[in-house]
Order: sequence, then C-alpha cells, then structure tokens
Amino acid sequence: MELEFLGGAGEIGRSALLIDDRLLVDYGVESGNPPRYPIREPEPAAVVASHGHLDHVGAIPALLSGSARPEVHWTPPTRDLARLLAEDTLKLHGGTYDCPFTRAELARLGQVSRTHGYGDPFEVAGYEVTFFDAGHVVGSAHVLVDDGETRLLYTGDYHTEDQALVAGTTARPGADVVVTESTYADTSRRPRPEIEAEFVESLRTTVREGGTVVVPAFAIGRTQEVLCLCQRHGIDCYVDGMGKRVTELFLREANRPFLRDPTLLRRAKGNARFVDGRDGQRRRIAEENTVIVTTSGMLHGGPAMTYVPAIRTHPTNKVALTGYQVEGTPGRQLLETGSAELDGRVMPVSARVEAYDFSAHADREGLRAFLESYEGSEVLVVHGDRPGTFAAELRADGVDARAPALGDRVVVGE
Repeated sequence: MELEFLGGAGEIGRSALLIDDRLLVDYGVESGNPPRYPIREPEPAAVVASHGHLDHVGAIPALLSGSARPEVHWTPPTRDLARLLAEDTLKLHGGTYDCPFTRAELARLGQVSRTHGYGDPFEVAGYEVTFFDAGHVVGSAHVLVDDGETRLLYTGDYHTEDQALVAGTTARPGADVVVTESTYADTSRRPRPEIEAEFVESLRTTVREGGTVVVPAFAIGRTQEVLCLCQRHGIDCYVDGMGKRVTELFLREANRPFLRDPTLLRRAKGNARFVDGRDGQRRRIAEENTVIVTTSGMLHGGPAMTYVPAIRTHPTNKVALTGYQVEGTPGRQLLETGSAELDGRVMPVSARVEAYDFSAHADREGLRAFLESYEGSEVLVVHGDRPGTFAAELRADGVDARAPALGDRVVVGE
C-alpha cells in the first residue's frame, strides 16, 4: 500500500491522503488569507471523508470538475456539513481564485454522495472501508481501509473524553498501520468537567453583576456544546451566525443517531433565542444582561464583529473565548494585548477577556492512551505543529513511528 501525503503532513489544515493513487481520504482547506489547498489535485476513483470540518472536506467539490465523478463516502452529518461549508465558501469567495469550485461542482455532490453508519463495512475502489466513531464532532469517523493484505487506520481528528454532543472514542479496530493526528501532542488538559464548571460560573457571575457575555464559538460543535451547557445550568442565551444552521442540521432525522443525547440538544435549542441577523437587533441584544453565543470563534468575521465592539468599553462585560486562537488572528491578538482588529479597526477592549479550552481533540495523554492499542503497528504522525517531536517520543518508547513530510510517498505494510 502506497500513501501520498497531499496535505496535513507537518502542518494543521488541508488534510489529504491518497492511497495507491486510487482512494483519497479527506481533501481539505487551510483557511488562511489566502486559503491553501492540497499540493496537487489528484484523480481518485473514490473519496472518503472523515468528518465535516473545513480542513478535511473543504475542497472536495473541486474534485468533481470536468468529467470526473468519483463517489464520495461519508456519514450523513459529514455530508450535510460539507455541503453547508461549501455553500459558505461560495458565498465568501465564489468566482475568485480563493475558491477552486463553482456551484455546478457543488450540485454534483448530491449525485456522487454515499452515506454510511459506524461499523458497517463497504466496498470502494477495491478496498473494504469501515467507519468507527471518533468522538470529535457529530458524524466524525476513524477510517479503516483494508486491501486484503494491509489494514490502514486513518484516525482523522479524535477525542477520548466525553462531550455533550458526542462520547469519547472507544473504538480500537485492529490495524497494521495507523495515520494519527497530533494536534495537541504537546498539551495536557485539565478534566473537561472542571473547565465546564469554571465556564458556567463565569457566565453566571457576569450576568449576575449586570454584564453581557459574548462567547465567540466555532459554528460546528462548539456552539452546540455551549448551548447544551447553558441549558443544563439554566442560563438564558442568544445564538447567532452559522451555528444556528448547524444546530438545526444536527437535529435532522438522519443525523440524530450520531448525537450522544438528541433530547439534550433539542432542549438546548429551545432554551436559546435565535437571532435573525439584523445589525440593529444585534446592537439591542448587546445592551441586554445576557449571554450571546456567536461566530466567529477567532474573531475574524461574522456577527462577533457587531457584538464585541458593542460591549468592549465596559469592564463588567466579558468576552469568553472557547477555542484555540491561531497566531495572527484577532482572537489571539485580544488575548495577548487587550486590543484587536475588529471589522478593520484596532480597538482596545476594556471588557474582561477569558479563554476556555473546549477542544474536541485528544490531548497528549489521550493520544498516548489511544495509541497504546497499536504498539505493534507502524504509526505515521500528521496533523500537528510538531509531529516529528511526537513521533520521536513514540520511538523512544519502542513504537515504530515517523512523521512524513508534505508530498512524501510512503510504502507501508510490506
């Protein structure tokens, strides 16, 4: 089995792994300015997608240009999220060099889409493929690829700790080769219940003191996690941005089986008040004594560009960041300097700023615990800032591990 790393090796973003020039696993985008896509556009017989985040599925429609019609295999939530993200990409960048596909390619996704549940093997491009619950976001999957001689486990992104929407992964399918993510290989995280308790108390305190809390959150997963926390603890909140559509998408009949507790999310949606998107309404809401959950998670656009400037001048108010802030983003700038470029202007923020690590990725201990089941397997480390360092640590413990570089072709299973 020959693997070609077209993206996501030695970096986070634009994941793409080509197997034997036939089967493509993920085909994503790194959402920088400008966006970056995999290093070349292959012509696979079929595509398999691990989960519905932009860095794993954002470029898939580009594979359907011309006469190419490879089947695309994924879970129902991943299918729906990929389509939603593609529509958003067209809205933001359609007709420019920053978007490698058109609405015509997006329309073709419906023709080639094939959905599968967890644990149900299917045949594609000469391989037997099986999805297993990866515990990352709704519909996320470990992908097991078996050619009859070699079993390859592509972990995708995964989490070993329970979240409100999905339970931590317990799947450990047998594999000769493991391609593992390493996003938080150098981070040890406190138990999630401790982080959640501190976050909830922070929201309550600010509201009790008469302030407004803006919670910038990623639309997929993080927004819904926060809504569930608010519902569980009786905190009223608004929700704005793409997170509204994702919440409704998760509650579709085909996607509910992939939720840990559909009833909880349905109640969380009922507890939240959805904002219709008018700036006048947003400014009025920002004056209320309430919690506002909104995109974008790193403050580089979306309704947050109305809410944060509206609450920034009063120290009773709060900005509660819920995810990693990439270097160079306004969210990172705000954390480090107390000011941020918001909607084209650098603004000082007197409101309190806090950060909570609600990551949906396994931390160092979670990664090591998962990989303990594969001590006799070959391990290839990708999707991280320092995968070579993590691979070296694994080798020191006797694991056959290495970190391929972008563009590498690696023969495994021989």
